[in-house]
Amino acid sequence: MLNSSEFIILHTTRFGEKSIVLHTLSREYGRKGLFVKNISRRSVTSLFFPLAILEADILETSKSRMFTASHLALCHPLAGIRNNLKKSAISMFISEVLYRVVREGACDSELYDMCVKDILLLDALDNDFSNFHIYFLLDFIIALGFSPEPADLEPFMGGNAALVSEFMSKPFSEAMLVPMTGEVRGDLSKSLLKYIEYHTESAVNVNSLNVLHELFRM
Repeated sequence: MLNSSEFIILHTTRFGEKSIVLHTLSREYGRKGLFVKNISRRSVTSLFFPLAILEADILETSKSRMFTASHLALCHPLAGIRNNLKKSAISMFISEVLYRVVREGACDSELYDMCVKDILLLDALDNDFSNFHIYFLLDFIIALGFSPEPADLEPFMGGNAALVSEFMSKPFSEAMLVPMTGEVRGDLSKSLLKYIEYHTESAVNVNSLNVLHELFRM
């Protein structure tokens, strides 16, 4: 059966010389691996980047858990992310968190819609986005169904409990302006990832957090 679907790229895996496996998140299929044949080098660089939102024809087969995707096209250019080194690093972090936390086969349309909202929001921001990955992690925790109050997060926050409480109490535009050093952002990110680990009972080793720490030192 052939269906048209929109999805977010979380990770890619090369398969031979001209094929690729896309690890994706979609409204219809949730977390799903998609096999793409006859890939050109241009497609790899122009289409398959972290958090790219694509549409494609999906061939569902009963003989394989992995579906095949064809006629792929970008739904949004995301030039604001792709042309900004710091935004690209944030997108790598977000895609890795989703890749490591959302389990294969898990399907949640609200989670997908939240991710699309946050991707387009990050893409549109001109400045003041250094705190965006903190905002995303809190948004993600809520989308996972935990909806914590500041007191629920406090055991994981160490000395930053008051700061995360302040962050959560502000509207988005003001939360982006909460002053933090790169070290504090890194500590908050690690604490929120520990909260996610605890409640999902999974190990979340996010390597791209180190890249963010280097880019957002101040």
